[in-house]
Formats: sequence, structure tokens, C-alpha cells
Amino acid sequence: MIKARIVVTLKNGVLDPQGKAIEGALGTLGFSGIGSVRQGKVFDVEVEGEDRDKARAELAAMCDKLLANTVIENYSVEIA
Repeated sequence: MIKARIVVTLKNGVLDPQGKAIEGALGTLGFSGIGSVRQGKVFDVEVEGEDRDKARAELAAMCDKLLANTVIENYSVEIA
């Protein structure tokens, strides 16, 4: 079994209204010195098998087809 973590974030230049709302809420809660907040998604995935290269290719395909909108989002795949 191969365990992986996929992190999906908005590309630079793409507006992030949810991140902006979180940034404002942190200020309202008394947290100071917050320069900018960008939100993203994290997926922890277990893939059957032991072939790490095959798993990485399958995980990238999952991102390209479903987990990330590659027009506005970047993703990274980390295999543990």
C-alpha cells in the first residue's frame, strides 16, 4: 500500500475570495501581522500496490481529471 498526499492550490494571479475572507476573519479575531492567506485543498490517498512510479502517474491522472482544475490550480503529489 502506498500512501500519498496531494496538495492543490490556486495559481498565482487567481483571485481567492475564500482566502481573503479568512484573512479578514483572522484580523477580526485579533491575529495581527497576517500578510496574505491563500486557501487550498489536501487529499490523503492510499493506492494499492508497491510500484511508486505507477502510483505517482495514477495520482497525477486523478488530479488532472478530477481533483484539480488545472486551468486555475496547481497540484503537488507527495508519496510517503
